[in-house]
Amino acid sequence: MKQLTVRRSALAVLATLLVEPQAHAASPTTVSKTALAVTNYANCPVTGTRASLNLKPAIAGQLTVLTTLPGPGWFNGNTPQTIRDGFEYCMAANIAWRAGLNRVIVRNTPFDALVAGRANTRYDVGLVQVTITEPRARVVDFTTPYFSSDQGVLARKDANVTAANIASKRIGVPSGTTTYTFVNTQIRPTSQVRVYPDSATMLAALRANQIDVALLDTVVLLGRVRDLGGQADLIGQFRTGENYGGVLPKGSPNKAAIDRALTELQTNGTSNLLSQRFLLPVYGGDPSAVPYWTTPAR
Repeated sequence: MKQLTVRRSALAVLATLLVEPQAHAASPTTVSKTALAVTNYANCPVTGTRASLNLKPAIAGQLTVLTTLPGPGWFNGNTPQTIRDGFEYCMAANIAWRAGLNRVIVRNTPFDALVAGRANTRYDVGLVQVTITEPRARVVDFTTPYFSSDQGVLARKDANVTAANIASKRIGVPSGTTTYTFVNTQIRPTSQVRVYPDSATMLAALRANQIDVALLDTVVLLGRVRDLGGQADLIGQFRTGENYGGVLPKGSPNKAAIDRALTELQTNGTSNLLSQRFLLPVYGGDPSAVPYWTTPAR
């Protein structure tokens, strides 16, 4: 559950939004106080050299980014109109800066459609904590990994969920996620897994006592615990070692350019700072502090 180039202690982290740049922005090759103080894209710090990447945008003059809202810490704002920053949003801003594009367009897209290669729009990159898998890579392309994740266990306090009895509980997962496969192949519940269209609907079911436990990436669930009014706790996680990558249209000509931008963000310290600024306040804790469970004995 750690960012690829950031130690866990550092984390201890359809409408359209048009973000118009400010008149001036810093362009250092390494992160600096100036870079953090001046930004082209809403509240995002930008680093590196402007127009240093050769990127062919799907729509001229803009970087078109797909995500699935809400995504606290990743895209801050429940609607496109209110998004001003976030870890993945600011990654996109830094890609746009390096590509010499003056605006970022964000479109809200169903997660399962994006990972199945059925996004019904032209876009440059999808950023929504997508785990890289071989089946998905057959229908979309992926960027280089930019984050690592494990599977978290968010349980109602009155359900008495443990590592030993989780298979007997009512389990919910979001549609189209690797969590569904993990639950069915590793936990092997005694009753059918309940599948929800998105994480928000799943958590609403947890709060309404329609399920006992919700599973999803630990780093995502950390940001949702406070929304459940004390009814549930993040009580454990399963080690899976999955990696997040940006989703690209199959055969995208921009993979090398976007990979280069993401690598620069990791090596020059920008990704670390984005984690501390946007993820840590949402999570309020270190993902590694969540106890690791082993899968139930079969």
